[in-house]
Amino acid sequence: MENSYILYHYPLSPFCRKVRLVLAEKKIDFTLREERYWEKRVAFQKLNPAGKVPALRNGKEVFADSQAICEYIEAIAPDDTIRLIPEDPREQCEMRRLISFFDEKFNQEVTSVLVFERMLRRIQQKGSPDERKVKFGLEQLKNHTKYLQFLIMHRRWIAGDRLTLADFTVAAHLSCLDYVGMINWKKEEYTEIKGWYSRMKSRRAFKPILSDHVPGYFPAFHYANVDFD
Repeated sequence: MENSYILYHYPLSPFCRKVRLVLAEKKIDFTLREERYWEKRVAFQKLNPAGKVPALRNGKEVFADSQAICEYIEAIAPDDTIRLIPEDPREQCEMRRLISFFDEKFNQEVTSVLVFERMLRRIQQKGSPDERKVKFGLEQLKNHTKYLQFLIMHRRWIAGDRLTLADFTVAAHLSCLDYVGMINWKKEEYTEIKGWYSRMKSRRAFKPILSDHVPGYFPAFHYANVDFD
């Protein structure tokens, strides 16, 4: 497939990472273009009036919203790639429920809080981290970890017995948190999660994510290692 896709993204956005993972998993070539969305660049605002990343451009066509983009990718991807949206309506419902949970509640209470306070606040020149918010984010991470652990202990994958878009959604969030060193993988409550995440990191599509580097901010030492050592 001709490489005509341009993905406007920011490296520490879990929504952008989800789209990158799905594009790579579906073997669709694309070019990355970093967008500092908080600067409200006029050209980008015209491209996507919502002013948010990711935005996927193909010639004059522009697709926005990570979930909408991922479902579009699923629809146009080559037939020989793995299907990430189940055909069974019940499985679809469970997959979308979990995607919504992590992209909304988990992101609001954990990812956006910790990534912003630990890194984006400084990048955006908004002063020092608010340690009260960091504490809140870590407390919420602990609570959500229990639920994620429960899911993985009772299923092979996040939404059931097969790999789905829900797995890439959760992995995108965890990869952002892992980059800024917010996950202590040595804790017992991460045992099952660690095994699942290692499987995700081992996928070919994940390799570019593990190569990410934000200038001036090094990832956690184990970030790129599939076995966490």
